[in-house]
Amino acid sequence: MAKTAKLYRMVMDKHVCPYGVKSKHLLERKGFAVEDHHLTTREQTDAFKEKHGVETTPQTFIGGERIGGYTELRAHFGNPLPGEDETSYRPVLAVFAVGAALAVALSLFVYQAPFTVRTGEWFVALSMAMLAMLKLQDVERFSTMFVGYDLLGRRFVPYAYAYPYLEALAAVLMAGRVLPWLSIPVALFIGTVGAISVFYAVYVQKREIKCACVGGGSNVPLGFVSLTENLAMIAMGAWMLIRPVI
Repeated sequence: MAKTAKLYRMVMDKHVCPYGVKSKHLLERKGFAVEDHHLTTREQTDAFKEKHGVETTPQTFIGGERIGGYTELRAHFGNPLPGEDETSYRPVLAVFAVGAALAVALSLFVYQAPFTVRTGEWFVALSMAMLAMLKLQDVERFSTMFVGYDLLGRRFVPYAYAYPYLEALAAVLMAGRVLPWLSIPVALFIGTVGAISVFYAVYVQKREIKCACVGGGSNVPLGFVSLTENLAMIAMGAWMLIRPVI
């Protein structure tokens, strides 16, 4: 006998609840036959909430037991959503993964080979550019997190606001090896200050704070990945000094 679940969700002319859609998909993926009940008006929705003593929809019922909304449904199946304050390296690792894929694709197009010297250069430059873009989405929030651990930003707040622009500038110039007299010192400076700041905060002071590396709204812990980002900038600047022309 097929497992069944009852789902009550908002489906109106101008609004279809996204969590209701995702709840239906999750139930079907788990092998449930879904009795899909649409709440098509605000009056129906309010009446449903009052009847069942709930504040939100969708609501799922399995075997006569109310499971709850999408978050509770995921937890019921053993796959809870991460908490709002839970730290994760996923955002910065996603940037590095996409940066690597783009670098390989460019190398294949230009040199007909996936791994070349330029692959490494493009990987660093493109990753820097994407990280800078994430910071530039909300410079105010980024700067607030940044001054919490950056040694220079704490003493000279305008540097915290300038940092994402400097990172973006260095990344774009390095990607095309344009104006190396500008991109190299910028990368070396911000990378060195950043590496020292992260090392001091994490490994000397033993602080547990969030990194501003992917913008002001991230839950990336300040640590090894953050240090790696800064060391990569230093390495890129040093490499371009040693080998200015490819």
